Amino acid sequence: MTQRAAIIGGGAIGGGWAARFLLSGWDVRVFDTDPGVEHRITAVLANARRALPGLSDRPMPPEGTLSFHATLSETVDGADWIQESLPERLELKRKIFQKIQAHCPEDAVIASSTAGFTPTAVQGCATTPAQILVAHPADPVYLLPLVELGASPANPPELVARAKAVLEGLGMFPLHIKAEVDAHVAGRLQEAVWREALWLVRDGIATTEEIDESLRMGLGLRWAQMGLFETCRIAGGAAGMKDFIAQSGVALEQPHSRLTDVPDMTDDLAETIARQSDAQSGAHSIQQLQHIRDTNLVAILRALKWADWGAGAHLNRVDAAREGPEIDITRPIVTAEHAVPLDWTDYNGHMTESRYLQAFTEASDRLMEIIGADAEYIASGGSFFTVETHIRHLMEVKAGAEMRVETTCLAAEGKKMHLFHEVYSDETLLATGEQMLLHVSLETRRAAPPAPHIAEKLAEIAAAHAALPRPKGVGRAVGQGR
Repeated sequence: MTQRAAIIGGGAIGGGWAARFLLSGWDVRVFDTDPGVEHRITAVLANARRALPGLSDRPMPPEGTLSFHATLSETVDGADWIQESLPERLELKRKIFQKIQAHCPEDAVIASSTAGFTPTAVQGCATTPAQILVAHPADPVYLLPLVELGASPANPPELVARAKAVLEGLGMFPLHIKAEVDAHVAGRLQEAVWREALWLVRDGIATTEEIDESLRMGLGLRWAQMGLFETCRIAGGAAGMKDFIAQSGVALEQPHSRLTDVPDMTDDLAETIARQSDAQSGAHSIQQLQHIRDTNLVAILRALKWADWGAGAHLNRVDAAREGPEIDITRPIVTAEHAVPLDWTDYNGHMTESRYLQAFTEASDRLMEIIGADAEYIASGGSFFTVETHIRHLMEVKAGAEMRVETTCLAAEGKKMHLFHEVYSDETLLATGEQMLLHVSLETRRAAPPAPHIAEKLAEIAAAHAALPRPKGVGRAVGQGR
């Protein structure tokens, strides 16, 4: 049964929530009195469709249905999850929650995107405070996993657990903030860095560009994959965290930071920041910067997936929780199915040739798993090595397009496994890859027969595929005409 989300407020955050829910298979209703809301949501959705599907190595669920509504009552009627993303005005939020609760189901989760207010504060004058909690996301909501989940004593544990399960189902990482505090965790950290940066600009120590470069070229890269405390732990060397704290204690006593003070945001300081920011980034439109941001985030997140670390490890868990393609050996086996990631494209705007090889390699790895040559088997000392590959590039495909790999086992004799992969987008054949693999003993690093249960399963698939029509392109050499 399709679930329904109601989005109250269609700005950047509300639009991001709409995209996250919609691309996760939910039906989405949007309420915003601004006549330009449909245009804004459409723009956010275009960015999300370009970026989010490529983060997953499993197929995304079918996209839900998006609709816009003129009344709040119609928007929240029958909703399973209601996400408020209005401006940071407490009285406005409290008033809208009263109206929402007059029309929404009693078991709906009502969440506020508030960046600053505590759960108790937003529950304020609500008829049923237990129904309302905080779900503060990172921007862009459709791409970054973090969402700070805040509850008050009024929220029953089962509601918090249900909210956490929904957010995890969206591929997000709900960080349960167990103590109520203004601005939560991420906001307070960001505020601290922002205040210090303002002083650096005001005192003429660094420009906006120089401050950003210090983060882009160093701190940000370290924090992106290890956070703050793990980074400091490494800085402490073999002696560990206690030694780092002992060393840094002296520095903390020095006036190296002005976090206790806030610079006056004078017209001169505001003008200086704006002028430097224009010089730094003014050559790009906001839309261009959003595309650059999303492209870079996808590349960083996919690198972290490869390392199975930080946000990448979370995304791998999300993939593992999604059902993969059904295994049917009576036809070519679907060994991969996902969208083309942004970092798989080249200067021509389509999937680069090296990524086809990667797709075929991953398809072969998947077939190995299907026949039992999985990580446990490899750890026991046996594996398949690719000894020859032939690729044909037939059609181009661009980032975000759905692709799937269908694999035929042409032969399984002794130590050999002969595979033929076909990459499709819908029913269009994009490329083929023919591979010969040999089973190898990892102890001797020489070809050796596979274990009996591996050989038996592989032979079963080869026998089933022998009854299929021989795929076009098998055995072709470089330079042959079509």
